[in-house]
Amino acid sequence: MHKAGFVNIVGNPNVGKSTLMNLLMGERISIATFKAQTTRHRIMGIINSEEAQIVFSDTPGVLKPNYKLQEEMLAFSQSALQDADVLLYVTDVVEKPDKNEDFLRKVQQMDVPVLLLINKIDLSNQKELEALVAQWHTQLPKAEIFPISAKVKFNVDHVLSRIKELLPESPPYFDKNQWTDKPARFFVTEIIREKILLYYDKEIPYAVEVAVEEFKEQDTNIRIRAVIYVERESQKGIIIGHRGVALKKVASEARKTLEKFFGKSIFIEIYVKVDKDWRNNSKRLEAYGYKLD
Repeated sequence: MHKAGFVNIVGNPNVGKSTLMNLLMGERISIATFKAQTTRHRIMGIINSEEAQIVFSDTPGVLKPNYKLQEEMLAFSQSALQDADVLLYVTDVVEKPDKNEDFLRKVQQMDVPVLLLINKIDLSNQKELEALVAQWHTQLPKAEIFPISAKVKFNVDHVLSRIKELLPESPPYFDKNQWTDKPARFFVTEIIREKILLYYDKEIPYAVEVAVEEFKEQDTNIRIRAVIYVERESQKGIIIGHRGVALKKVASEARKTLEKFFGKSIFIEIYVKVDKDWRNNSKRLEAYGYKLD
């Protein structure tokens, strides 16, 4: 008997979805920073064994859109409700259970198993956690609730075991050697964007998109040319920094992470260009891969 299925991860921003995805996969698939709205795309990670294939899918955090980019991000999250065999709804001990009630109502109506994961329990105590569990039982009465801590890896293995039990019988959906649906260039853009999220403040990281113009892979090295797009000239100056110091730091840190990710020497060039108001331009969003197929 072989099992296979789509296990889709949804929830609000900044509750630790990407960290959880990486733990479940045992691989660094999704970028995970301390800032909200880190994940912009729907990212699949595939675990294969003789008995099962689990297709995990990390989605952008659920939020009320303020511009077209966020509309497309919300569409990715809503699409995860349509093809899930098991749904992981991730929350934490800080978030109120009634946040984003419209999205929760859609979750309530699902016929597939829903596992509600309450993350960051290391920041709470037993009494507070019991009260929170009771509140969530009211919101999602059919869900199985798992208190977890992605930070210290508490109860994550138990969640993975339960997922395997719930998977339907099915042949694999993807080749046994495939571990993600994204091409190598995608992970280059995500890693560069992660460094921008870490090293720049306020609005700058959210006004940035990254594109790979050249990716030449050889036996021992990869040559990469990437462009960081911003919305205004003033943002371009901030990204580059005085005498290019800030951009050099991003390139250096990205190179180190990319070398670990690909297991090869990385030669990387990064440029900065202005793409005015790209977050509200439908054609530009489609070019950057934000439209659902």
